[in-house]
Amino acid sequence: MTTDTATTTRAPRLRADASRNRERIIRAAREIFVEQGADVPFDEIARRAGVGNATLYRNFADRRELAHHVTLAVMTSVADQADKAAAEEPDSFEALGRFVHAAADERIGALCPMISDHVDQAAPDILAAKARLDAAVTGLVAQAHRSGVLRADVGAGDIVVAISQLTRPLPGTACLDLEPYAHRHLQLLLDGLRAPAPSVLPGRATTLEDLRRQH
Repeated sequence: MTTDTATTTRAPRLRADASRNRERIIRAAREIFVEQGADVPFDEIARRAGVGNATLYRNFADRRELAHHVTLAVMTSVADQADKAAAEEPDSFEALGRFVHAAADERIGALCPMISDHVDQAAPDILAAKARLDAAVTGLVAQAHRSGVLRADVGAGDIVVAISQLTRPLPGTACLDLEPYAHRHLQLLLDGLRAPAPSVLPGRATTLEDLRRQH
């Protein structure tokens, strides 16, 4: 009886440890992909995560699988931030601003180009995560438009492009050192997005569908 009880209490702990290791690997890979690119050696990722190489390979068979799950984790996190902002902020422009800064913290501008060559963009779980993210961002923008606080000539695609550009490292600079500047300039951007607009933008509002058609 004692042995059975001990076995029963140990098993969940091992499963929890395995889950934590997997999360640590994904988090470490995300950080190091931003800093050094997606071709960084696996042993560096394992070292950053605080696990052995065997643990890394037990969770992710190759670089493509790891990049796939990093991409999923980033998109899920950004969508979660959009949903939380919409649910918790009574002011729709404050919700949009909160989302913009949270998305910047994910360093999506630096990360996405680095992992695009290693991820199957047509994978069902990637498509599902992308659809959820698109819906969350479009919902924030639509609500801000309905409230009359976001200038009418700005679309969800414009905001995604701005976040991507402002979180992408400048040539010859360490991308993580740009974080304080990214938030500073994102706030300048947000101030320019408020309605009423002091100027007329060239072209038309960019949608997320416009961005998808370019790929």
